[in-house]
Amino acid sequence: MSLQLLGHIELPGNLKPGGFDHAAVHGGSGRLYVAHTANDALDVIDCVEDRYLHSIANLTGVAGALVSDEQKLVFTSNRGENTVGIFGPDNEAGLTKIGVGIRPNGLAYDSIRGLLLAANVGDPKVPDSFTLSIVDVKEQRMTASVRVPGRTRWTVFDAQAELFYVNIADPAQIVVLASDAPDRVVRTLTVPARGPHGLDFDPEHRRLFCACDAKQLVILKADSGEVLTQLELSGSPDVIFFNRVLRHLYVAVGDPGVVDVFDTDVMKRIETVPTGGDAHTLGFDAERNKVYAFLPETHRAVVYVDQG
Repeated sequence: MSLQLLGHIELPGNLKPGGFDHAAVHGGSGRLYVAHTANDALDVIDCVEDRYLHSIANLTGVAGALVSDEQKLVFTSNRGENTVGIFGPDNEAGLTKIGVGIRPNGLAYDSIRGLLLAANVGDPKVPDSFTLSIVDVKEQRMTASVRVPGRTRWTVFDAQAELFYVNIADPAQIVVLASDAPDRVVRTLTVPARGPHGLDFDPEHRRLFCACDAKQLVILKADSGEVLTQLELSGSPDVIFFNRVLRHLYVAVGDPGVVDVFDTDVMKRIETVPTGGDAHTLGFDAERNKVYAFLPETHRAVVYVDQG
């Protein structure tokens, strides 16, 4: 087995229907920030001792969490109030909010230029609301809004090529923006499976891992869009994380409630680990090779260590 169970962490009970969404770890402090959407808050976890610390409130509909270790910043996408939040791990009280497009979700960050991309889910009833918002973090303002052809999902930044990649659910594609001119889509990669959802990037081999609603994991060449392979998933996925050291890919599948683990060198599934009902989101601590799955029904996190 690859993932070994370490235990569970009790988190605050849900204040309203819903559960958890995206999570990110700040390597310097060993803190994990998970969007507790049902509570309009970020829950903060100590990854060294695997214990709940506290919550950061007043983030309405928080859906995304992203960390920049280089800039020592934490970002949130607050879907219920059309803002992104920005604060330092050592200065949570300094939280700043910036208005963006309708229902922001996915986040990616260019730490060199200080540009945050928020991928907005939009509202089908509002024309042209499927957009990407570009935020200048230093100036604390949105500098560009880019229309895309459909509902956005997750997004990643490729620091080597200085490109943002953004999943579009329908039509099934990945749109690409250059961070030196992020006011337009420069190219589009076709995804041969319905509903691109979770997305991550392998910088060494320049591969994109795209987990799709059609229960397919699609691996593409980032530079050309060539499809390298497609692999079966246990169900419709959500969040995915790539472990660059062990070269494992973790895919959260809420129904039936498992994590699919792939060996990305041989590109095959090596393990399926039961988690719990509707556990559709993960956190990944790269420093300690720990994987956290969030359980909305029991408001807990289940903790695993990847033994390679």
